[in-house]
Amino acid sequence: MELFTLRPAPHSPPKRVHGWMLCCSLLYLLIFLLFFLSLLCLGQMTDLLYTEKELVQSLREYIKAEETKLASVKSWANKLDALTRVSTTDPEGYLAHPVNAYKLMKRLNTEWNELESLVLQNPSDGFISNMSVHRQYFPDEEDETGAAKALMRLQDTYQLDSEAFSKGKLPGMQSDAFLTVDDCFDMGKTAYNDADYYHAVLWMQQSLKQLDAGEEAATTKAEILDYLSYSVYQMGDLPRAIELTRRLVAIDPSHQRAGGNLRYFEKLLFKQLNELNQAYQPASEEPIQLGTYNRPKDHLPERETYEALCRGEGIKLVRKRSRLFCRYQDGFRNPRLLLKPMKEEDEWDSPHIVRYLDVLSSEEIDKIKELAKPRLARATVRDPKTGVLTTAQYRVSKSAWLEGEDDPVIARVNQRIEDITGLTVDTAELLQVANYGVGGQYEPHYDFSRRDEPDAFKRLGTGNRVATFLNYMSDVTAGGATVFPDFGAAIWPRKGTAVFWYNLFKSGEGDYRTRHAACPVLVGSKWVSNKWIHERGQEFRRPCGLTEVD
Repeated sequence: MELFTLRPAPHSPPKRVHGWMLCCSLLYLLIFLLFFLSLLCLGQMTDLLYTEKELVQSLREYIKAEETKLASVKSWANKLDALTRVSTTDPEGYLAHPVNAYKLMKRLNTEWNELESLVLQNPSDGFISNMSVHRQYFPDEEDETGAAKALMRLQDTYQLDSEAFSKGKLPGMQSDAFLTVDDCFDMGKTAYNDADYYHAVLWMQQSLKQLDAGEEAATTKAEILDYLSYSVYQMGDLPRAIELTRRLVAIDPSHQRAGGNLRYFEKLLFKQLNELNQAYQPASEEPIQLGTYNRPKDHLPERETYEALCRGEGIKLVRKRSRLFCRYQDGFRNPRLLLKPMKEEDEWDSPHIVRYLDVLSSEEIDKIKELAKPRLARATVRDPKTGVLTTAQYRVSKSAWLEGEDDPVIARVNQRIEDITGLTVDTAELLQVANYGVGGQYEPHYDFSRRDEPDAFKRLGTGNRVATFLNYMSDVTAGGATVFPDFGAAIWPRKGTAVFWYNLFKSGEGDYRTRHAACPVLVGSKWVSNKWIHERGQEFRRPCGLTEVD
C-alpha cells in the first residue's frame, strides 16, 4: 500500500530559500515602519500629545462645569423644597408677610429664569416643557416691580425703616423672612428707575450696610455706591454725595462716571457755598435712615392725616365714645329679622356709620371667595374726565363681581343687605368682592359721583350711589383699616361683620365727609365684599329731606 507524502510544488524554491525571503520582507517592513514612526514623532507626535492634554483638560472642565451646574441645581432644589414645605403649610399666612410676597414675585420673575438658563446650557426636555407649561402663570416684571413698590408703600405708611423690613421685623409679628444685599439693591433699583430717589437712597443705603457687615452678595460695593451717590445728590445733599462718590473713586478709580460726577458735585457745592457765604461742612457721619430726608409731596393733600389714621394715630373716637351705642336692629320690623335681629354698633355719630355683627357666616364667606377667585382681576377706577374704567396706582387690589343668579348664597346675601338697611337692592350694583394682598390699598376717594362727573353712573340709569354696605370677610393681622380722614375715624376689619353708611344726604347732595380709604395691608390678606346701593327705588324707603344737609 502506497502512502501519500507531501512534495514541493513544481518550480517552487527550496523551503530554506522561501523562509529567507519572508524574513527579508519583514525586515524591510519593519525598517519602513520605524522610519515612518520616526518621521511622525518628529513632525506630529508632540502636537498630538499636547492636543491630547488639551482634550483631557477640556474634559475635566466639562466635568467640573457639569458638577458645578448640578450642585447649583441641587442647592436650588434643596432650598426651594424646604421653602415650599413651609409656604404651602399655610399659604395665606405665609403670603401675609409682605417680604415673603415680594420675594415670591422676585423668585418667579427673575430667579427661576436664571435657573432655566442654567439648565438650558445642557437642555433637559422634561424640565423645559414643564417650565413652558407653567410660565404662563408666572408673575412678570411688572408684578415684581409692583411688589417692590408695595413694600415701599408700607414703609411710608407705617413708618418702617429699611432695616426692619430687611430683617422681617413687622409690628406684632415674628418671622424668619429677610432681604439680602441683592434684594435691597434690587429694591433700590426699582425706585431709581422710577426716579423715586427718596426710596432709592433708603434701600441702597441698607444694601450697603449689609454688605459692609460682611454679608456675601453678587452686587458689588461700587455698584451700590454708584446708585447711592447719585440718588443722594438728587435729594439735594451735596456733601454726602461727594463723600460717597469719593468712596466710589477709591474703590474703582477707572469708573467711567465717578470722576466726572465728583468734579461736578464739588464745583456745584463750592458755588453754592460762595453764594451763601458759608464755610464747607463735611458730610454727616450719621447713617441715612427714615426721616433723614423729607419725603416728596404727591397728589394726595391729606396724605399725612390718612397715613396717621392707618397707623392708629390721630383717631378722634375717644371723645365721642359716650355718644356711641349698640342695639338690636330688626330692619324696621322685617319678618326675616324679628326672631333674630342684627347686632348693631355705632362706629361714628355724624355722619352715622354703623357696624353689624355676624352678618356673614364662615361657610358663606368661603363660598363667596370660592366663586370670586377665578374671576379676580385688577380693580379699576372711573376716570373722572372720560368716565372710562382704568387701573390706577392709588387702588391696588383685585376684584370680581357676583350676581344673585351665580349661587343661592349671593342671592341670600343680597336679600340680607336689603333686610338690614331697609333699602332696595334691585337697583344696586352687583356684589363686588375684593382682595387686598401685600401693600393692597385704596387711597382716599368718594363712593358717590360729584358734580364735576355728572355722567359717572349714567349708563346704569339708577342715579347716584346713595349708600355703601361693606362686608369684612377676613381678619387682618396688621393694617388694612377703613379710615375717614375728614373726621378722623378708623374702622378695623373683623371677619363676619359689616359697616354701613350713607354717601348722600336725603336731599341727594353728596356728603363730602364720607371720603374714605382702605389702608395698605401690612400683614395678612384682606377680603371684603361690598354693595353699592343706588338712588332709584329708594323714593319711599328714604324720602327726601327738607334741607340740603338732612
